[in-house]
Amino acid sequence: MAALAFSGPVLPDGEVRTLYVLDGVVTYERPPGAEAAVEGWIVPGLVDAHNHLGLEDGGAVTDEETEQQAVADRDSGVLLLRDCGSPADTRWVHGRDDLPRLIRAGRHIARTRRYLRNYGVEVEPDQLVATTREQAAAGDGWVKLVGDWISRDEGDLAPSFPPDAVAGAIAAAHEAGAKVTAHCFGPDSLGPLLDAGIDCIEHGTGLSEHHIEQMVAGGVALVPTVLQTDKFPGFADAGRDKFPAYADRMMALHSTRRDVLMSAHEAGVPLYVGSDGGGSTRHGVLHEEIRAMADMGLSNEYVLGAASWRGREWLGWNAGLGEGDPADFVVYDRDPLADLSVLAEPSAVVLRGEIYGR
Repeated sequence: MAALAFSGPVLPDGEVRTLYVLDGVVTYERPPGAEAAVEGWIVPGLVDAHNHLGLEDGGAVTDEETEQQAVADRDSGVLLLRDCGSPADTRWVHGRDDLPRLIRAGRHIARTRRYLRNYGVEVEPDQLVATTREQAAAGDGWVKLVGDWISRDEGDLAPSFPPDAVAGAIAAAHEAGAKVTAHCFGPDSLGPLLDAGIDCIEHGTGLSEHHIEQMVAGGVALVPTVLQTDKFPGFADAGRDKFPAYADRMMALHSTRRDVLMSAHEAGVPLYVGSDGGGSTRHGVLHEEIRAMADMGLSNEYVLGAASWRGREWLGWNAGLGEGDPADFVVYDRDPLADLSVLAEPSAVVLRGEIYGR
């Protein structure tokens, strides 16, 4: 296959260059017979840091449906997915060069009868450590805990597991070489998770100043999923008749979520971008999450970096597009740092050196 030439400003530094793609990697030395491909702003492949490939409302979907989800993500420019729990066995995606690169977390680990049906492995505290070891072995270096969910006994959000079980689980994951992240809406689950050395928090609407200080000190990341937390009023309305305290809690968390996000950012917590694609959220909408985070007050440069070069580096991939790096990038016809709306309209998506969407 002939080498392809892509010209334009290459982010993050914005230097105007001609980038060549040959045998699936980037080179800046012109190969013989290189063919002009696309001109525009060139951005390292986007990263969806909170995705649920293979999941829909009722649980796991077929491989064919999973493929459709992955193609929707790819065609939107998302070329690296961090799965945050899926009941489907998606290991086969690793063998498909036409689908985004995937970092899997196995299944959600939840408390018995305290999570969405058919989503996760549901266990009691005395089973948490063993189950964490199992999911660490089943994934690609991450484990996903359900840190809190509604307790029918309390009628409100409550931690899923006691602190000693959480500490044992996180230690077991780390011993197995896996990192741990956790779903956390409310405040009460956060302290034990942070005390135990968790690596990342999902949603994080209940973060306090003390929690944020712990995150900064420990280098703990936050994936705020702004589009998902914007649904809190709907969750409150659905539960108000039966669980009024829960409904009030969700409305309160919704009202303060911008302040929490900006406090975490200003304190130095590393933020990354996740669509929560799967279940009730569509795939292929990371550009909407990026714009929603910018609307919260983050700069275009920060949030695009979080969804591209910084997100890639965090997950162990190439941050930029240097000599010999994988040819995973997106081309846009105008500067995304000046106008984030262009992220919905990629001119070309290049994955492993192949062009999609042109």
